[in-house]
Formats: sequence, C-alpha cells, structure tokens
Amino acid sequence: MKVYLYILSLFFCGITYSQSTITGVVKDGNKKPIPGANIKIIGDSAGTVTDQEGNFVLNTSKNPPYTIEVSSVGYGTKKIEIKSKNQKVSVNLDDEETLLNEIVVSASRTPERVRESPVTIERFTIKDVKRAAAPSFYDGLENLKEVQMNTSSLSFKSINTRGFATVANTRFLQLVDGMDNSSPLLNFVLGNLIGVSEIDVQSVELLPGASSALYGANAFNGILFMTSQSPFTSQGITAYAKYGNTSQKAAGTNDFYDYGVRVAKALTPHFAAKANFTFMKGTDWYATNYNGLTKSGDEVIGVNRTDPSYNGVNVYGDEAFLNLKNRNAFGSSAYNLLPNIDISRTGYNETDLTESLVKNAKMDFSLHFKPWANSEKLKDVEMIWQSKFGIGNSVYQGASRYNLNGFFMQQHKIEFKGKNFFVRGYTTTEDGGRSYDMTFTALNINRAWKSDTQWFKDYGSAYGNATLGLVPGTGTTPAEAHAYARSKADTGRLLPGTPEFKEAFNRVIANPDVLKGSKLVDNSHIYHSDANYNFRDIIKPVEIQVGGSYRVYDLNSFGRIYTDDVGSIRYNEYGVYTQAQKKLMNDKLKLTGSIRYDKAKNFDGNYSPRLSFVYALDEQKNHNIRGSFQTGFRNPTTQDQYIGFDIGPRALVGSAPDNLDRYTEVRGGDPDNNNEISAAGQTVLGIGPTGTITLSGRDAYENSFTERSYFAFDDAYRAGPPSGLADAAENLVKANVPIVKPEQVKAFDLGYRGTIKGFALDINGYYNIYNDFIGGFNVVTPYYGNAETNPTDFSDNSATKALVNRDVRTYQVYTNTSLTVKSLGFGLGLSKKVYKDFELSGNYNYAQFDFDQAKDPDFEASFNTPKHRVKATLGNDKLFKNFGISVSGRWNSEYIWESTFADGIIKEATVIDMQANYSLTNLKSIIKIGATNLGGKEYGQVLGAGLIGQQYFVSWTITP
Repeated sequence: MKVYLYILSLFFCGITYSQSTITGVVKDGNKKPIPGANIKIIGDSAGTVTDQEGNFVLNTSKNPPYTIEVSSVGYGTKKIEIKSKNQKVSVNLDDEETLLNEIVVSASRTPERVRESPVTIERFTIKDVKRAAAPSFYDGLENLKEVQMNTSSLSFKSINTRGFATVANTRFLQLVDGMDNSSPLLNFVLGNLIGVSEIDVQSVELLPGASSALYGANAFNGILFMTSQSPFTSQGITAYAKYGNTSQKAAGTNDFYDYGVRVAKALTPHFAAKANFTFMKGTDWYATNYNGLTKSGDEVIGVNRTDPSYNGVNVYGDEAFLNLKNRNAFGSSAYNLLPNIDISRTGYNETDLTESLVKNAKMDFSLHFKPWANSEKLKDVEMIWQSKFGIGNSVYQGASRYNLNGFFMQQHKIEFKGKNFFVRGYTTTEDGGRSYDMTFTALNINRAWKSDTQWFKDYGSAYGNATLGLVPGTGTTPAEAHAYARSKADTGRLLPGTPEFKEAFNRVIANPDVLKGSKLVDNSHIYHSDANYNFRDIIKPVEIQVGGSYRVYDLNSFGRIYTDDVGSIRYNEYGVYTQAQKKLMNDKLKLTGSIRYDKAKNFDGNYSPRLSFVYALDEQKNHNIRGSFQTGFRNPTTQDQYIGFDIGPRALVGSAPDNLDRYTEVRGGDPDNNNEISAAGQTVLGIGPTGTITLSGRDAYENSFTERSYFAFDDAYRAGPPSGLADAAENLVKANVPIVKPEQVKAFDLGYRGTIKGFALDINGYYNIYNDFIGGFNVVTPYYGNAETNPTDFSDNSATKALVNRDVRTYQVYTNTSLTVKSLGFGLGLSKKVYKDFELSGNYNYAQFDFDQAKDPDFEASFNTPKHRVKATLGNDKLFKNFGISVSGRWNSEYIWESTFADGIIKEATVIDMQANYSLTNLKSIIKIGATNLGGKEYGQVLGAGLIGQQYFVSWTITP
C-alpha cells in the first residue's frame, strides 16, 4: 500500500527540467475537431492525444528542430516540422473513405493494415466508445460483426463468435494488455470484472475463429484483445460519472451508478505512471422464469406450479423429489393409495435467495520505464509493472445458478517489450468471497426446518387421509388430495422475509459443507509467461517470428468444487510457435505460414498449423481477397479434468485419469436428507438404515447407464402392465464414457475487403470441422450390480433392481463425441457516409451447424447460436456544433438453447438503442444521454437468466 500511495503522490508532484511545450488543434476537412488523434515526435518517445475539442499539449525535452506526426483512425497522416519552442500548430487531416488503412496487431502478431490481414478482424476504437449507444463500451461490443453476447447478469456478459455459445465460454479468449482475463477456477472470462475502464481504452480488436496457431489452446473460437492507453501519450486526469435507471417488469425501476477516474503522468521522458479506478452499482435483472423442467432438463412452458412434481427453472429446493410409492414409509393400506409419480418439495424463488445487487469495483496501477528514450534505435524499449484488481457481485449460471458475492480477482504483470519483441510474466489470483450456490441454499434452508424424509412422510400421510375422506372439507380427487398434502407438509415452513428465514439463509450461505450449507470456496491461481521475437530487422527477405508460452494452474477450492480437499491441484501446459510472412508480386500478394506445438499434462502434444494469403486485385489495394486454412485444438478445461462438484440432483465429475480415483462420494447415512438407501438395497449391501456406500469417479465413468435410457426404463417400469421388468430393461444402455481428450478443428476461411462506390465492404465465409468435440452429459450409476446394455439379470443384487429401488446417483461426466461436428457461416459488413456527416454501418451473420443427434442422442453440442443476426448503426458525430447522435439496432432469429442448467428456446428479439452527446468546450467535458431497448419488449439471451429490460443513462466525462 505504501508503494501505491507513493505512486499516486508522484502524479501531483512537478519535476523541473528544460522542456518545449507544443500546443495545437487537429480538425477534419470540414473544420470540425478530431478527438483522440495521436501526436508523436518522430524519433522520440514523447506523444499525446487530442481532447474532445481536438486540442492538445505536447511537452518534450527535445530541442527544435524536430518533426511531429499527427494521425487518427479514419483519417490520413500528416507530418509537421517544429522549428521553435512553444510553437502553436493547426493541423487538418483529410478523411479516408475506408477503414481499410487502420493498423491492427492481433491477426499476425505484427502491425499491419486491416486490408492486409489474412483473417477476419473487427476493431473498436476510442471514437467508437464515444458514439456507442450503450451503457458501457463493453456493452457496445455487441454491435460488432460476428459478436454474440450472452447476458447472465447485468454485469456479467460473455462474448462469443462462430457458435457454441455458453455463459462459461471456454472456447473464447479475452486478453487485456496481453493478460488472459480467465478465472483460474472457472477457466472462462467473467465479463469485464477485471478488464479495462472505458476512459482508459485505446483499442479493441476482435479476431473471430480458430487462432491456436499463434495463441494456443484456448483461442479456439476467437479472441478479444483490449489495449489500454499509455501514460506516455495519454496524460492528465480523466473522470466520468454516470447515472441511470434499469427498468424491468419483474424488478421495477431501479437506479444504477457508474463512476471512474484515470490519472496518468509522464514524469520524465523515461518514466510514466497511471492509475484507474471505477465503481458500478445497480439492480440485476430478476430471473423469474417459472416454467417447469422435465427430468431431462427440457423447459416446459406454462406448467402449473401446483403440479406435484413441479421443478421450476428459477425455483430452487424443488430438486428434492421422491416417488412415494417407491419408498413406502406407510402401512400397506396406505400404500395402495399413494401416487406412482414423483413428488417434489416446495422450493424458493431465485428472488428469495439473492438481493439481486450488482456491484463491480476495479482499479489498476502501472509504472512504465523507457531507459533509452533518447536513443533512435532503442526508444521503443519499455519496462512495465502493472497490477489489476476487481471485486464484484453478480450471478453466474453453470450447472446451477451461483451468486458471486464479493468475488475477487487480481493480476500482476511484469513486461519487457520493444519494437520487435516482448517478454511478459503475470499471475492471476481469485477468492470466492461470500459466493454461494442457490440450489443448495434452498435445499438446506428447507432441511434446516424439516428433513426431506419427514416432509415426504407428512405429505404421504396427508395424501392418504384426504383420499380416504378422513379430512373434513377436503375433496378426494387426486388434485385436491395433492393440494391438501402439500399444505399440510408445508405447515410452519420458513417464509422469505421472516427473521427465521433470514437466520437460516445466513447460516447456510456461510457453510461450505453441502450437507448443511452452500458457500463456494476458492483460492486458485494461474502463473503465466510468454514471449515473442520478430526478426524483421535482421532477416529481410522473409519476416520470421518465434515465440512461446508456459502456464501453471494451481487449483484450490478446498474440496468444495474440485477434488482438492487434501491439497491444491497443480498442472502445467506450454507451447512454442513460429511464423513466416512474405510479400510477392510488388507487395500485392502476402503469404503467411504459422505452426505451433502445445503440450499439457495428461495429454499428448498437438501441432496447429496455419496457412493464409492476402491478394490485392488492383494496384491501389482497394480490393483484397483473403483465405486461410488452419487447425486448432482446445485442451479440456480444469473443470473437464478435475471437478468434483455436488450440485444436489447430480454431481459433476472430471475425467482426468487420476481424478477418477480422487473423487469419492458417500451416499446414505443421512436418511433425513433424502439420501437414504432403500430397505432392499440395505439388505443387498449388508448395512443398516444409517449405513453408507462410497462411490468413486470410476463408478461414474465405468459402471453407469445413460440417463436417457434410465428415464425410458423408469417410465416403462412404473407404467405397470403390460410392461414388465424384462420389457422395461430393454431400454437400458450402458454409458460408454472415454476419458476426455483435446478437441480439434479444421477451419477454412475465405473473405473479401474493399471499397465499391463509397461502400467499405467486408465479406467472409467459414467452414469448420470439429473432431473429438468436448461435452458433458448425464449418467446414472447404480449403488450395486453391473451396468449392462439390455440386462437379463434381475436378481436382488443386480443393477436393474438398483434402478427399480432408485438406489442410484446421477453424475455429469465429461468426454468427447466420436461423431464429427461441422459448422459454417457467412458474414457481411459494410459502412458508408450516406449524407453529409451521417455514417451508416451494418452487418449480417448467418450460422448453422451439422451434428447427427440420432447417432449420439446423449450428447449435447450446445450450438446456442441464432441462424440469422442483423445489426445496423446510423450516426453523426457532427450533427451540429458540438452535438453528435447515433442509433443502433439488432435483430436475431429464434434458436435452441442447450446447457447443463436447462434446455429450451430463445425467442427472436429486436433491440433499438440510442445516444446523444454534447461537448462543453469551456469545461472540457462531454455530456451523453442514452437509452437501450427503446421498444421496451423484454428479451433473453440465456435460458435461466433474467429477461433484459430497458436502461436509461446520462453521463458526464471530463477530459484533460
């Protein structure tokens, strides 16, 4: 902390040395100011950017004469000679009708113009941040071509490209200043929790599609690169304050606040520092989907909550169920009256289990040192120390819904970079804070009041009495008897809002023991290093790069989520790559070849080659075609390998070879919590009513039935005659679950970039072939007996009888499908100045996949992507003096959503957003007002998450 206080004190301390102060203004061809234009001294490290009025101040110790270079995205570049100290300059930049000259780095790990990029690439700049009709720049990324946003919470949004979208998007990589933002424990990015402040964004580059050849295993479906501003070129104090409302039918109208400040200073030509702090607070979208779920997880729209086996999408605790006839705890006369259906306990709504409070505070500090700033050859060499911290409240949806309460992440980086190289190392650490699982919260609040066994006994007894007419004023029909039985069993239940409920809730979420609590515990780490060197200044005929990376995972959930109860789990992975690039035919043709080798513990090594070309069809390079072929791979995540997570109705078990024996689970021993073993099963196992049996991960993977076949067996058997046990058993299929291995893809990409009659066009198509596609599915493990397809053994100790007695446990396992999965897509992006200073941009994406579900009915590919998406933006930054406006619209077609939480339909949606901004020149400020989802029709992006309503906001940003 003393170090941070010292750094902050430096921002407000002056250092006196001989210097020149160059002031000026940068405008466009219509004499309108250009904000965010870059000004740098050629041959020196000094530089700055213009404010919202196009003004700049450039301090340097360099003595005239020297030359400055002025540039901005969408405009040409100009050089101005400085002949005297304190010179004032005025620069007019000419418009470029195309964005094809923008410089990008991510596509080939080397600076190149967009027109020369061998793959599809999208870019979001400082200019786009200002004009985005969205509450934050991160929300504004949704309007980029190829981007699909999945909103799990107001503050937790996952970006995806090219299909197979999930909240836990492990196929997509997000880098901030070169650091992977992924959670060490979860293996995916938690939105912008520890990302970058919108007043510190320099640029965002999106690289859709497989990129393993340069970026390794996790760059499977795409990468998002976010780069922050340098304190050498962007100095001063910038601050913003944002206030608004969220509006949703379920939650009503609620306030939200967002504040941020950035402080940056180049104290000398050699040393600079900066600090950022942001804070956001609001009310989350309420998740109020009360449709039911079938046994297989399919959403049933409009199901009546009075259904005895009701299991609501956003209702928890109703996962505890029992077939009363199967577990007869009553007399023989009552047995004939009990229904042959599953009865579920009364659950609690999600809104009863969370405050729906969204918070996010993040800060970062960095020190930048250029030891040879005055050297022409070494002026770009820079050493950086950076620390980032993020803490927040949000909701994450995986196999259950999890309230991330005080979830904390931090990253620390040391980097040494120059014109042609970088070497960096960083660490990521996280702490689960007070986070908890909503399913176990509800289950254990119910059990704290009344055990499952007692509740079902009360239900069965009351049902029998009502059916026999022994309860005055109560009907004898099944529906009437069920209603009476539930009210009787629920008498005295802990009700939300009461002191008794609050006391039980607080006790449960503070306890990590799943038998009594729901707290999530986590203190995991990632240690990562990578390096790259470009030989372009040494080897001239061909530009050659080499690089590599090394990563160590240190998983530590104290046995709550992973099988690390006896100590943390550590494993590593590394990769090396090289790339060669050559221009031919007077630079009209550029060929690029890359190859990478990666190796991870538990898996064989993988090679990922890429070949690509870019060809200019004309001398001016206004028409360019590109094509690429590459193979990519994805290592199974930490969850795929080492998870051992009890979520109540089932447990998640990873399939690393050593995890099959690391994972063990005790069943039985606690009949009060619906964990009993049937009387028949106790006899087979030779145990008493409180006896136990231990299952392992090996049982889940090697001695299980597919869940689908178990459901078919159970339905057939319990339907009664004419189906008997032998007939029902013909439905059973033993689960064949190979150990999970890396997933592989062959990716073909073809595209065109060019300008036609003033339109900037980007057209691309892709075709992907996936092998060993990774997924999870459910299996049912019997407590005794051997799982077999179409079994013929019906003895008392057989697996078939275990199924009859429901002496079984459901597991979610991780494996690969043996079938090939294919996906293809098409994208079109265009932009044009349509009238005066009005700019129109739009894009369309088509996506589909091919998977023969009938050949592998238990495997879910979870494509989760609309076939059609259309986006458009119309804006004018100069509608009149200091005033700009933009309107954005999005539409997507209906599509199927598949996940371990719920399966169903995401409806088509049309969303219109709008913003207007006004620059207050004298105050160096921008006032911005905006609104999202102007039509007001609420829509969903994740089945199980809250519907997205409207947002209104006003912000005030003060610039240097």
